[in-house]
Amino acid sequence: MIVYKFGGASIKDYKSIKRLVKIIRNNNCDQMMLIVSAMGKTTNSMEDLVASYTKSYKNIKAKLELIKRFHTDIVKGLFPKNRLSALKVVDLLFNEIDKFLKLNKENDYNFIYDQLVSYGEILSSIIISKYFNSVGLKSKWVDARSCIITDEYYRDANVDFEKTSKSIKRKIKGKGLFISQGFIGSNKKSFTTTLGREGSDYSAAIFAHALNAELVTIWKDVRGVLNADPRYFNKTKLLKKISYEEAIELAFYGASVIHPKTLQPLKKKNIPLYVKSFLRPSREGTLISKHDSTVRNIPSHIVKWNRVLLKISSKDFSFIVEKKISLIFSMLSKYKMKVELIQNSAISFSVVLNNKYGGLDKLLDELKETFKVSVDKEVSLFTIRHFNRISLKHIKKLNQNILLEQRTYKTLQLVLSKNIKQENLFGFFER
Repeated sequence: MIVYKFGGASIKDYKSIKRLVKIIRNNNCDQMMLIVSAMGKTTNSMEDLVASYTKSYKNIKAKLELIKRFHTDIVKGLFPKNRLSALKVVDLLFNEIDKFLKLNKENDYNFIYDQLVSYGEILSSIIISKYFNSVGLKSKWVDARSCIITDEYYRDANVDFEKTSKSIKRKIKGKGLFISQGFIGSNKKSFTTTLGREGSDYSAAIFAHALNAELVTIWKDVRGVLNADPRYFNKTKLLKKISYEEAIELAFYGASVIHPKTLQPLKKKNIPLYVKSFLRPSREGTLISKHDSTVRNIPSHIVKWNRVLLKISSKDFSFIVEKKISLIFSMLSKYKMKVELIQNSAISFSVVLNNKYGGLDKLLDELKETFKVSVDKEVSLFTIRHFNRISLKHIKKLNQNILLEQRTYKTLQLVLSKNIKQENLFGFFER
């Protein structure tokens, strides 16, 4: 079994989907699991729909119609003739969405998000499966919600690997081409859950782990894993081969090519992961596998935007030690704050947060009852993995923007003020 995962950029229109057929046919599809994301920017459009539904109640019908038209146009491009069956399925799924919007009585944004946004993957996988069958690539559609079993932590659900592995093995039997969805699963109440933004990579790893796959390939609109995001940095380099451990570190620090949870299931069973370009499938891309001591480490640059820096200290200037740190973390957990960097001294505790769940204001109110708190919003977290003398030289350009610095043997992290501009980083590399 081999597992392929295609992201939204690789299935953004009907021409892109036709290109998939060539890639699949050029490889062994006798025993293949295909995981697909939502098409193009559908997830963004669905998130916009959820925001309108939960906040303003404005333009919901128009927004839903635009999403439907986008998928209908793709169906028409894929099926010049005999498209009725595919269009009926699209109609049926949008009727389900409309029904949920009318009948739902749940107020929890995270629950609503998972029930609605997940339709992007369901739509794309069904359309692609029907198209493959129409051009002679026999495929079996598999509902990931019946395979990936999670808890009830909506928008970032935790996978029950034991139950999931049993479910996948029951559903995926024998040879053939199987098509399923990334990003989604379900809980014990049979409600849809999602695995976190960009979680389709993780889904591919989950299926590969359960099926003891030979390899996983993630097809992207970039040539592989680069040492920096080309949107923010110039002169990026391809990392041709990296270890599981290094890839896990890069993903943890925010490298956007790979979802942070993807690597552990593959590492446990020594399943190699390739990251390749769907635009140039014959090029080598990046191989992620067990450690190779001959591979030279190249400095990698990662930036996370729109973070929050909290500096917490005691009102009476007493030490910030075990009990107080424990209290701080209990509050962070209570408001679902994602911790991305911590630093403490005798009388202060600093933490960089991702306010993904919107609990910052309530957190601050509770923290201020016990501590003195200062807040810097819209900061950036800049990480240099395997920094060198050239990296340190260029950091001088950022000095006036540095709010906090943390350094280990291999990794340098800087918290930069909200005044830092993307163009400041674009010229970071030595020309």
